[in-house]
Amino acid sequence: MNWETSPLGKVTKILSGTTPESSNPAYWNGSHVWVTPTDLGKLDATVIATSARQISESGRESCNPPLIPKSAVVMSSRAPIGHLAIAGCDLYTNQGCKSFVCSSDLDAEFLYFTLKHRMGDIQALGNGSTFAEVSKSDLEAFEISFPKCIDEQHQIAAHLKAQLAEVEIARKAAQVQLSDTRLLRARMLKAFFAELDAAPKKKLGDYAPTTSGSTPSRGNKQYWQPAEIAWVKTGEVAFAPITATEEAISKLALAECSLSLLPPQTILIAMIGQGKTRGQSAILEIPATTNQNCFAVLPNDTWEPDFLYLWMKSSYQDLRDLSADRGGSQAALNGALMNALEVPAPSKAEQQHIVARIQAAMTEIDALENSSKAAMEDIKRLPSCVLAQAFDQQGDEDER
Repeated sequence: MNWETSPLGKVTKILSGTTPESSNPAYWNGSHVWVTPTDLGKLDATVIATSARQISESGRESCNPPLIPKSAVVMSSRAPIGHLAIAGCDLYTNQGCKSFVCSSDLDAEFLYFTLKHRMGDIQALGNGSTFAEVSKSDLEAFEISFPKCIDEQHQIAAHLKAQLAEVEIARKAAQVQLSDTRLLRARMLKAFFAELDAAPKKKLGDYAPTTSGSTPSRGNKQYWQPAEIAWVKTGEVAFAPITATEEAISKLALAECSLSLLPPQTILIAMIGQGKTRGQSAILEIPATTNQNCFAVLPNDTWEPDFLYLWMKSSYQDLRDLSADRGGSQAALNGALMNALEVPAPSKAEQQHIVARIQAAMTEIDALENSSKAAMEDIKRLPSCVLAQAFDQQGDEDER
């Protein structure tokens, strides 16, 4: 196979986009696809033919962006450098993208895979104090290698496309397996606690001391320096033991800001939080305080900490459903709801037995999840391996 090397500027026409004035509504919500680095970054495919925002004809006329023809290769050239796609229709881009219109000597899909393989070299060209950007002139001078025969380029691109499609099938299968493992854990917890349907139940707030915390004034530096006492935020309550915190407060804040020093083995539940945070729980393994959005259940004579934590974990979706219509614009739990929870309260010996059974089952599920995660990591590395095999092997053959 006879390959040649050429600067991108000789085998492609490189185009930079523009942006209509954002404050003028007449320029937006039109029919012209207008691609940004964000659009490219969210794309889970090789081809792009839609965008989050579209510009109108008057918007196009206002900034006169170059038309990016169908089959051109579009790349984010800043914020960040490196997202790639092939235009599935005529479109426009903002200035954060560079587009490559191939000459008759270069196949667009072959160029797409070449750029994907060489992206580390392209990213190294980035410059800028605010964010890294690769310039049009640097891209024009960037050298690539390709077979002189366009049909051979087609064949290489088709082969890579088929191989990477198989990798994507494997990735999705591994993702399903990982999701199934996590679902199995949730169902397993539910099944164990379903065995306690006939067990006596007690209201949480009647049989355990509970509290929440507060956020010391950020304007008072004496509340935060010296950083002496761990302070937990809701984002740190994430179904894992808490052994350290991102922030800490001073002893003065503990004394003056309606905060309690919580002992190890306290159970924390996040009462609000974006996304999946609300309803998540954790066990404190260090003395700590919390913000006002964490509900704390202190060690008590009714529930073993591990038992109560696992029950809260199994009740995650129930807690989210309970609080879905509360909190105004943001769903939220509160102290009254938490204290009113009816929690199974078998003997402590039975609680310990259930915890031991759950932990044994968890160990098996953890092994399955870790295996699935390892498979996912291996699959993530496959695309670069496939590309390296296709391009680096050819370089070795040319040297021989």
